[in-house]
Amino acid sequence: MKKIIALLLCLMLVAVAAFAVAEGESDKAYVLEKGTLIVGITDFEPMDYKNEAGEWIGFDADLAVAFANYLGVKVEFQEIDWDNKIFELNGKNIDCVWNGMTLTDEVLSAMTCSKPYMNNAQIVVMRADKIADYATVESLSSLIFAVEAGSAGEAEVNALGYQVNAVQNQAAALMEVKAGTSDAAVIDALMAAAMVGEGTSYADLAYSLPLNEEQYGVGFRTGSDLAAELDAFLAASAADGTLQKVAETYKVQAAIVTE
Repeated sequence: MKKIIALLLCLMLVAVAAFAVAEGESDKAYVLEKGTLIVGITDFEPMDYKNEAGEWIGFDADLAVAFANYLGVKVEFQEIDWDNKIFELNGKNIDCVWNGMTLTDEVLSAMTCSKPYMNNAQIVVMRADKIADYATVESLSSLIFAVEAGSAGEAEVNALGYQVNAVQNQAAALMEVKAGTSDAAVIDALMAAAMVGEGTSYADLAYSLPLNEEQYGVGFRTGSDLAAELDAFLAASAADGTLQKVAETYKVQAAIVTE
């Protein structure tokens, strides 16, 4: 009974939030009035992660700070459970989801999103000494895959019908493979490039076999006018070279979408 009541309350919250924006209230005006843009993220290098001083940095984090400055407000980063991102957004605990978010059908139907700003893929990560044994997607069928709950990686593995071990975030998925409690992980290619292989904390892991092609976008509440504001900001940032400069800082320049 408690679970049913909690579900009904969540559905009511979503309906109320969506209705408020649809009735003409400006999401931009709401953010400007409170003076803070609250950005929903997870620990996801190179998009959003903490430096040694405990500050959030990364390609997405740096752009979010710049976008908040563009709006004339402060930025606040809120670490969220990725599986609950839509509820967090519609409940106004956050103002946007900006964390290397794949533009899936579910996301596009539940949020008003920016135009794509980065290309990506879901990619298989496993122990480097096992890579040669799994050269095709079909050969992976007996493996247990660690994936972030609610992620595009989870969706890809579920679509294949393979066994899933859903964990809190992509960093946890890598730790599962390193510990040997899962055979492989499916994570974002950009994260794999930054965190896996020689010179990283996961030097004994390697990646191959992309399972799809996808694009990232930023999600706002349904009907939000902030998505168009972000599109204008990103277009201006691409034109003046800022987008390229930030991408080069985190070595993701090959993946950015500039048109």
